[in-house]
Amino acid sequence: MPLTGPNPDVIHPLENYKNLVFLKNIITRPNIHIGRFTYYDDVTDPYNFEKNILYHFPFIGDKLIIGNFCAIASGVKFIMNGSNHEIKPLSTFPFGIFGNGWEVVNQGVDLTDKYPNKGDTVIGHDVWMGYEAMIMPGIQIGTGAIIAAGAVVTRNVPHYAIVGGNPAQIIRMRYDADTVNRLLKIAWWDWEPATITQHIKIINSVNLDDLERIAETFKGQL
Repeated sequence: MPLTGPNPDVIHPLENYKNLVFLKNIITRPNIHIGRFTYYDDVTDPYNFEKNILYHFPFIGDKLIIGNFCAIASGVKFIMNGSNHEIKPLSTFPFGIFGNGWEVVNQGVDLTDKYPNKGDTVIGHDVWMGYEAMIMPGIQIGTGAIIAAGAVVTRNVPHYAIVGGNPAQIIRMRYDADTVNRLLKIAWWDWEPATITQHIKIINSVNLDDLERIAETFKGQL
């Protein structure tokens, strides 16, 4: 029987290591979407992952979307739009949410101004996120990016960029623009597991030409 790679529908893909989980199989919130084979490795309990998605209130409706084959280290936190306060008034305190007469501040105003929403937080495919990195609301992180340990990501991250620091800055690009475009066109992370397994050595190599030839061979079949 041909090998097809790990089963993406298991919770613990490493039989003797229970601190790592395929995330899509433990998520409970409907506004969190996780791709195939994306894992979270926590030094204490990987089921803590949703506790690290902060201020994620259902009435706001923002989503956390993470692609396929992402590697998320322990303590990575996502700050969602429920953390936002308006900053134009003299006070930033969210009076209106407490009612009992304070809701009058919401009358006759656009609530999207009163409770700022920067949109969904979207993480691409094959992203590596280091220990205790923090992602701020509405951030878009491109495919193939690397987020250094402890980084505070306050602005969008391009495909295949390495960022670090507080606030996170681009340290360098992993590849030039032409290589990035070729990789995005190949999109190996969307292939069937059996196809990935068949060509795993090429995917895990530096030979982009061979990977491109494989993608052309299987075009329309993947």
